[in-house]
Amino acid sequence: MKRADTKKNDSQTHTDKHYEGVFTATKKDGTVYYRASLTFRRKHISLGSFPNQEDAHRAYLEANLLLVNDSMTLLQYASTSMLAFEKWVTLINFRDNGIYFGNPIYLGQKQFFYYLSPTHILKFDMDDLFYFSSHKIMCRGNHYFVADYGMQVNIASRYGIKNYAVLGVDYNFINGDTTDFRRENIEILNTYHGVRPADKKGRPVFVVRIHIRGNYVVGYYEDELTAAIAYNKAIDILHKKGVNKNFTPNYIEGLSPRKYAEIYASVEIAPKILSYEENQAATSPHNQ
Repeated sequence: MKRADTKKNDSQTHTDKHYEGVFTATKKDGTVYYRASLTFRRKHISLGSFPNQEDAHRAYLEANLLLVNDSMTLLQYASTSMLAFEKWVTLINFRDNGIYFGNPIYLGQKQFFYYLSPTHILKFDMDDLFYFSSHKIMCRGNHYFVADYGMQVNIASRYGIKNYAVLGVDYNFINGDTTDFRRENIEILNTYHGVRPADKKGRPVFVVRIHIRGNYVVGYYEDELTAAIAYNKAIDILHKKGVNKNFTPNYIEGLSPRKYAEIYASVEIAPKILSYEENQAATSPHNQ
């Protein structure tokens, strides 16, 4: 099998002929360190920085072995490996699938896998490949984020899952796997802020609640669209009453302004919202 070739950067100096793939570099403070790199299938790949030539060379040899030995898999990664696990993923995917990604992505059939660790693996549709190949996923608990235009963006928002959404209440992973973000596996249960399916005297309805200093019931409604507009109306009422809270109104898609206004005018709002006073919250019960 063809051995990966080394490529020398103009700004680097080869340190020693015995340490193939190793180059010296200097930090701003004058500290010398060593970089390892190689070229495979005409792709120059940086392998990382190391404190000494020996470690850099071992990383180079390890990368070569991954690229030319088809029997090596991600299951063989060990904490003693010279390369980071992410680099193993990128190299093995390049070897097997012929595409190099900067992020730890391995291509499968009709899906791809994003490795956060050897045991923490996210699954996505191929439609999301372009986005996640250029956006690094970070994890905080069960929440996954990317940096987008200088902001942290919850990846769940790509699938219609709101930031406030509760698993099992607002959305579900159909197969029970919370790492499976394929669109066919995500079921949105509640589309609008403050709106939940409910049962009232044996018939299905939608209950609307709004959080001020506790949860207030806005009302019960026959359909989800009316319920969403009722939530918006409750926001307007509370703002007029001096409630200084940044509520997020529901965006109603596909409804003409005239029809929206008709529903808005006719929808009924619970008396406790209509008579709400900002200074009553500290002394009055506010849950219904």
